[in-house]
Amino acid sequence: MNSNQTFEVFVSPEGAPYRTGQLNLLHGTVKTPCFMPVGTLASVKAVSPDELEEVGAQMILSNAYHLYLRPGVEVVDALGGLHSFMGWTRPILTDSGGFQVYSLASMRKITEEGVLFRSHLDGSYHEFTPEKVVAIQESLGSDIMMCLDWCVGYPAPYEEVEEAVRITSLWARRSIASRKRDDLKLFAIVQGGMDRALRKRSAEELLELPFDGYAIGGLSVGEPHELMLEMVEEVVSIVPRSLPRYLMGVGMPEDLVEAVRRGVDMFDCVIPTRNARNGMAFTATGSINIKNAQFERDPSPIEPGCHCYTCKRFSRAYLRHLYKARELLVYRLLTIHNIYYYMRLMEAMRTNIERGTFEEFRREFYGMRQVS
Repeated sequence: MNSNQTFEVFVSPEGAPYRTGQLNLLHGTVKTPCFMPVGTLASVKAVSPDELEEVGAQMILSNAYHLYLRPGVEVVDALGGLHSFMGWTRPILTDSGGFQVYSLASMRKITEEGVLFRSHLDGSYHEFTPEKVVAIQESLGSDIMMCLDWCVGYPAPYEEVEEAVRITSLWARRSIASRKRDDLKLFAIVQGGMDRALRKRSAEELLELPFDGYAIGGLSVGEPHELMLEMVEEVVSIVPRSLPRYLMGVGMPEDLVEAVRRGVDMFDCVIPTRNARNGMAFTATGSINIKNAQFERDPSPIEPGCHCYTCKRFSRAYLRHLYKARELLVYRLLTIHNIYYYMRLMEAMRTNIERGTFEEFRREFYGMRQVS
């Protein structure tokens, strides 16, 4: 098992799975629990790197699959690596592309060697192997690299889920063997669908290898919320407390609170940015749809007391006007607010874990939503 200092646990209340900690990465430190805004194509949609820093984003997620197809790894490498290319100086985690391959099921073929797939851009054929995916991410200079894995949907036949676990473990071993840069961290991805025994098998097989962290993949693919949390609990109970645990592709504010309560340290999701572009803004009392007619003459900010740039400067009425007029500024302003909300939510959880008041925070979190 890996004994390096990729992850340090700061506060871990006795008898509780949740904790605060710190990731020590090439481009800086990240306090956990943390949420990573998604910048799939080397850009968090609608906002600049400076704006991301201003709202408190510590680390962002990008995607090796998409960058490999466009603009191409060679282009990014020639321009100094991903950080230089996109003007972001803080840490970056890159997904391997396993989820994208899953979503393109009709356009790919999986073998022990790797994945043969057709580009969603032009239909051209490409092959991803575990070795190639690690090499792509090492070239990009990702602070945290993800192994190639096989993600299955929900529901899925037992035989398919079992085979996905076997292949994921095989690819993980090859990923470790092909790694050349120790300054970049490499995480494995636990699969197993919605089967506790297969989740346990996947986690235990991957824990035999010296990874720097462990992700929980294959969730938020259509399963009931409680089933998702059951699988999170299963994996968290196996991954040692000394290692970071990352829940991929999740989620809504309630998901973050419940997963942190169960011992998850890291998250990413498109929800705050995608929902912003659809007119939804997050607040402590729940979400609001800025398109609604009730905001036509509303002079208040999205959330009274919020200190983000959007709430300090603009009214709901103005934001509704921008959205109805399809002015591009509204996507930026709503995205700024939503990411700020997510950053403050994670900060509040860290603070309350350190104070020993996390359960009180959780009750207040839900209590405010009941009022909305």
